[in-house]
Amino acid sequence: MHPILKLLVQRIALSLLLLLAASAMIFIGTQILPGDVAQSILGQSATPESLANLRAELGLNEPALTRYFDWLFGALQGDLGTALTNGRDIADSLGVRLKNTMFLAFWAALISVPLAIFLGLLAVRYQNRWPDKLISAVTLTSISIPEFLIGYVLMYFISVKLGWFTSVSTIYDGMSLGEKLSAIALPVTVLTLVVLAHMMRMTRAAILNVMQSAYIETAELKGLSMFNIIRKHAFPNAIAPIVNVVMLNLAYLVVGVVVVEVVFVYPGMGQYLVDHVAKRDVPVVQACGLIFAAVYIGLNMVADIVSILANPRLRHPK
Repeated sequence: MHPILKLLVQRIALSLLLLLAASAMIFIGTQILPGDVAQSILGQSATPESLANLRAELGLNEPALTRYFDWLFGALQGDLGTALTNGRDIADSLGVRLKNTMFLAFWAALISVPLAIFLGLLAVRYQNRWPDKLISAVTLTSISIPEFLIGYVLMYFISVKLGWFTSVSTIYDGMSLGEKLSAIALPVTVLTLVVLAHMMRMTRAAILNVMQSAYIETAELKGLSMFNIIRKHAFPNAIAPIVNVVMLNLAYLVVGVVVVEVVFVYPGMGQYLVDHVAKRDVPVVQACGLIFAAVYIGLNMVADIVSILANPRLRHPK
């Protein structure tokens, strides 16, 4: 088998094993939560008979291993179960919520990824000069402040004081694209500031590491400008670590939006998860956790695959 194909198969197999392990951890975590699901549904005034009947109806009397495999095989077939609090199909509800979260993450990524790469290249071009120091200072400041604090500060000044954008980022199907973009302007800004610093600094570090290579010195001796050296020689050879950090931050944009969605009351998966955690709706919590895990592991797998394909020694073995 070709070395690159062997590595790809290994990465995919490892990702599937990680997802299986994550599903087991999610199930165990929801089972050891304090409290009783049946009690939380029926309330404190429920009789022991009604509680026993509901536990039997929900399958809570079955062994944990049986319930885990029933849930796992159902999820593999697209059946995520039914919400305990409202009786709705979880897959249908999550479809809308996941669409909203992906919409928010898409626009945040569309702004943050090109901007981070550009600022990283600019910092390398003016290394140890005032543009590099200014970019590093601003990005370090943004990465040091919690996203909920950034969100409340932007909400106060931009929404309350200036009235430019709404503080509640609600979107629905009847809205035009312009209305949706106006509604998500503040959460997109927060997410961009949060992930921008990490991607920019990793881009800068990766390119500076490549700049120490012998072929970069050869390019300098040939009289190439610093801009062309970075663009033609350093950046293409630093693409693997840059792709890795970009994918990690894209995963954060999907998985780590819980705080931002709660702050701006955005109808995404994060808000949906928090609402049902408070209600102890275990099937919804399990479904959200499994989807978040699948997205995170999947994007990391893509990053590994791109890194393998970007390695010329693997593409062209001796």
